[in-house]
Amino acid sequence: MILWINPATGVSGDMLLGALLGLGAPLDRVRAAIESTGLTGWSLSAERVQVDGIAATKAVVEVDDDATERHAGELLERAGRAPEPVARPAIEAIRAIAAVEGELHDRDPEHVHLHEIGGLDTVVDTVGVAAAAHELGITEVRSAPIALGSGTVRCAHGVLPAPAPAALRLLEGAAVIGADLPGETVTPTGAALLRALGTRYDPPPAMTLGATAYGAGNKRFEQRPNVLSASLGEPTAPSEPMLVLECTVDDISAETLGYALDRLLEAGAADAWISAATMKKSRPGHVLHVLCHPVDRPRLTELVLAESGSLGLRTYEVARTALPRRTSTVEVGGYPIRLKHGPHRSKPEHDDVAAAARALGLPLREVAERAIRSAD
Repeated sequence: MILWINPATGVSGDMLLGALLGLGAPLDRVRAAIESTGLTGWSLSAERVQVDGIAATKAVVEVDDDATERHAGELLERAGRAPEPVARPAIEAIRAIAAVEGELHDRDPEHVHLHEIGGLDTVVDTVGVAAAAHELGITEVRSAPIALGSGTVRCAHGVLPAPAPAALRLLEGAAVIGADLPGETVTPTGAALLRALGTRYDPPPAMTLGATAYGAGNKRFEQRPNVLSASLGEPTAPSEPMLVLECTVDDISAETLGYALDRLLEAGAADAWISAATMKKSRPGHVLHVLCHPVDRPRLTELVLAESGSLGLRTYEVARTALPRRTSTVEVGGYPIRLKHGPHRSKPEHDDVAAAARALGLPLREVAERAIRSAD
């Protein structure tokens, strides 16, 4: 499931949580994930509100907590008690905040004091968003450029230009746009959660649009509803025009054919493979196939002819359907294993599985199954 957000007035942890609850994430399941952290003295509710005429969902987080300053390690320990896969993005968000604060103040991230975001409501926001995204089956997050406000923001270090330094660091790599909105529009928690969810700042991909909801913010802007627009979509599988280049050979070695395949893939071929063929005079031979984008045709044609020594080459058009995919990394016995996830299954990278199996003295199949279970 794809989540498409439009932070036209910025983003915060509670706005994102409100939007996900508005999209149908079950409140009781989100609460259960937060309860698993052992946190006490908190409550989470979802209220339907009107923001300048727009119906939105407001995530109301309340904690019996006077402290607004804590060591990052305490929040990380709490978030780490949540079940997987909820704990991972929550931990990544808090760790990103701690790393930025550590850089800004030249302190160890684990022991850095978090000020405005050191309250236990940060645990509720991060674990709540991670749990809601998991319950909705979100595997990909896309976002429009994030609106940045202007003016100043008051924090523990005094009055600073908006956005605050921590938010700016956490937005590195994100697409942003200036807006005539006063003060802070992006909180460090909101920026860290977008980073932890692997947000890409691209136009919406091809998808079948589903529900749309709005997460309400606390501020009010003149003639600008302060809501975070969020939409769900099922990925579609658009076809794209591609070319297949082919030549048939019977006078080159297997080593040369293998080298040619490697060179073609390194040069940008979408795929390359070899099939057996029976040629004239019943000679055994091979067909070298290359799948490529039309723009790469001249360059790859020259490479095929140079490496194969063939005197000719065939070209024909095909339509390729490419399903959306993403990658993640899990650990098996302390060894990292990359996985490729598609809409229908997940597959671990063979080289990583083989290296872990050798090191652990386990069968290849068992390591692969452990990696898939960890991802699930």
